[in-house]
Amino acid sequence: MYFTDTHTHLYAEEFSADIDTVIQRAIQNKVTKLFLPDIDTTVRNSMLELSRKYPDNCFPMIGLHPTSVKDNYKEELSEIEKNISAYKFYGIGETGIDLYWDKNHIREQMDAFTFHIELAIRFGLAVIIHSRKSLNEIFTILKNYENKDLTGVFHCFPGNIKEARHVADMGFYLGIGGVVTYKNSTMAEVVKQIDIKHIVLETDAPYLAPVPLRGKRNESSNIPLIANFIAQLKNISTEEVAEHTSANAKKLFGI
Repeated sequence: MYFTDTHTHLYAEEFSADIDTVIQRAIQNKVTKLFLPDIDTTVRNSMLELSRKYPDNCFPMIGLHPTSVKDNYKEELSEIEKNISAYKFYGIGETGIDLYWDKNHIREQMDAFTFHIELAIRFGLAVIIHSRKSLNEIFTILKNYENKDLTGVFHCFPGNIKEARHVADMGFYLGIGGVVTYKNSTMAEVVKQIDIKHIVLETDAPYLAPVPLRGKRNESSNIPLIANFIAQLKNISTEEVAEHTSANAKKLFGI
């Protein structure tokens, strides 16, 4: 049995003092595959360095986070274009639209998201979608790419069961993390009703630690806590959750 964390920012400065211990702790907890979503040029080298140090465990992706889409976003997209063939990347993102933190750059975010989608199609990679307060906008853009062999994951999926089924019908996965364990979260009901073949596990470390660690630094070794909670919701074993979600991640990222 092993687990996969499909979304973890282990290269973040929050881990600078003890990253080796953090990764070893994940491996000891059977979380052996760690996918690293990109943010922008300020962190990309750190992400790639970590991936080079742990090539069997850390798998980098490339993209521009929607909250990093500013007036200079075309320069950032140009850097992605330059780098995508220079390294082995396993996904495109994290990309998408965030209307929680910034509504001033909505047009730029939509443009950047479209760029990432087309890059994912061109290179045959999964797209990692950030959709905070923006599911309708995301769905509208994705409709333009039906039948284009596009797949990916809705990171930290924020929607209801109807929206979850729409995501699954499009051939995308739901990224489920610590939020599912929160008392007032609606994610528990979504996870109960959606087939596990549409789910992948994630932490979004160092953010969104699951109960009983909520409020503390999150890390990939916490994936079993999320898996245990999902197992209880679906009345299956944790081993089954690990098996199915890791198989989904393997299919999604091609490893």
